[in-house]
Amino acid sequence: MLDPRVYRAGFVAVAVAVVVLGFSLRNQQGPLTSSLAPDALNGQNSYSLTARLANDYPNRHPGSAGDDALAGYVAQTFGRYGFAVSTSTSRARTVDGSRTIETVSGTRPGLGGGSIVVVAHRDSLESPAPAALTGTATLLELARVLSGETHHRSIVLVSTSASAGDAGAFQVARSLGGSVDGVIALGDLGARKLRGPVVVPWSESQRVAPPVLRNSVAAALGAQAQIEPGGTSLAGQLVHLAFPLTLSEQGPFGARGVPAVLLSSTGERPPPAGEQVDGDRINTMGRAVLQTINALDDGPGLPTASPYLLYDRKLVPAWAISMLVLGLMLPVLIATVDGLARARRRGHRLLRWVIAALSTVLPFALVFGLILTARLIGWISAAPPGPIGAGEVPLGSGPIALLATLALLAVVSFVAVQWMWPRLEPRTAPRAGQDVDDSGRGPAVLLVLCAAVLAIWLSNPFAALLLIPALHLWMWLLDPEARLRTPLAATFLVIGLAPALLAVVYYAMTLGLSPAQVLWNGVLLIAGGHLGAVTALEWAVVLGCVISIIAVMRMRAGEWQAQEDAVTIRGPVTYAGPGSLGGTESALRR
Repeated sequence: MLDPRVYRAGFVAVAVAVVVLGFSLRNQQGPLTSSLAPDALNGQNSYSLTARLANDYPNRHPGSAGDDALAGYVAQTFGRYGFAVSTSTSRARTVDGSRTIETVSGTRPGLGGGSIVVVAHRDSLESPAPAALTGTATLLELARVLSGETHHRSIVLVSTSASAGDAGAFQVARSLGGSVDGVIALGDLGARKLRGPVVVPWSESQRVAPPVLRNSVAAALGAQAQIEPGGTSLAGQLVHLAFPLTLSEQGPFGARGVPAVLLSSTGERPPPAGEQVDGDRINTMGRAVLQTINALDDGPGLPTASPYLLYDRKLVPAWAISMLVLGLMLPVLIATVDGLARARRRGHRLLRWVIAALSTVLPFALVFGLILTARLIGWISAAPPGPIGAGEVPLGSGPIALLATLALLAVVSFVAVQWMWPRLEPRTAPRAGQDVDDSGRGPAVLLVLCAAVLAIWLSNPFAALLLIPALHLWMWLLDPEARLRTPLAATFLVIGLAPALLAVVYYAMTLGLSPAQVLWNGVLLIAGGHLGAVTALEWAVVLGCVISIIAVMRMRAGEWQAQEDAVTIRGPVTYAGPGSLGGTESALRR
């Protein structure tokens, strides 16, 4: 039913998109520099203060008495160094449930407009966790150094809480006013052993910190600490843009278009429990932060955060990727439209099979609804707005019971959908020229799949790129006239699923998650609102199409087996019977 010639003709668009992509590559903007030496920052002060704060405030769960007491100390220190201090308290969804957290800001006005924001969290789920305090200690040392300098831009130092799940950073990002030229989030600045990348540009959306900010921080690291910033492979970049999430506090700022990066010696994951602090490391990392602040203050304004890929030191803009993905989709879209027209001319009933394909979304929609209900009734007690790391919300008896309930609901609803499909058969005899079989199911499922991928492309072309192999391979699984044997068909199905599954594996390895934690973190992403309803619906349709494709494969395997068992001719199976030299199938099927 699908014409290979029409499919091949669509690859003209692919060739054009590849040419456009090649001409779209451009050089990155170089780093900003400053003539001021960062020698005024005393790393020994930061190192000593880290040890003292860990001793004085060992228990710092978000919203706890220790966390609030440390917030008061930070506010007092900001004020002592001449910063205009402001504090705000609000209720937030943390990993410990709903808590009242406090945010402390210190502002030193500049001579001109714009501001540079430095953010560090002070809370920790461990005790005493000195490594988690290196950012706060450096923040306070920066307040001492910057109090004696005059700047073109305002300097805003912010101490946050509820870092696991980024609840504090989300509130700061929403409350930022005026023009923000850049945000530097401070992670663990004192680890002896580096775990890159040290500079993290990712956000909670497709937007990425501009290369000039990344390169400026990298240049400061090289000059002060002789550290390479590290990077992410092309495949890793694609995964981050297709399924945006990050554990660190630059994420909420970047999602709003603000240029923001994380600087941390342990990457975006929190430091391990019991991590010791290296005095030399905190000194060199702190000086890199100060050099970056001076460079941003002396340089021009930064571009906003935007989606792009880096390949061989070249920048690939998002619009070029979007055009490439659309070009790769066009052969399948054109062949699908042509195949649907053929199906209609042959009298195949498509609407009922479109409804059947859409009904496979029901199990996933029910799971999504149950997760939101569990959050409302308190079954999910902790639902932070951002992603969390391994073990930050323990997988206890309650979460395990919820996961089991979700699995049971999915199975029951799937069985119900399977029961509904035969009821879609027409109860009256078809009109002349109409079929009584289900040959329209494949084209109908292909129509739904193409519509889902096109909708995903409109919202996130990087996610649609992961579905291109599925779109091209599954098209032939759904063609009623493509007689693919079961092993080959199963191979096509698995290859189509591989990119999305590998993305899940990538995040599991990057964030240190076990398979059970991957499922639980996925539930929390839905409960916390990180995964929106529209995105969830789009991917639910794709997963529903997978179920429909498996059903089509099983049906056709049974049909082919029945045809082989029903051979009634005399003589060998290869016997050329009457009419075998007549018209060919390709001539008759039109």
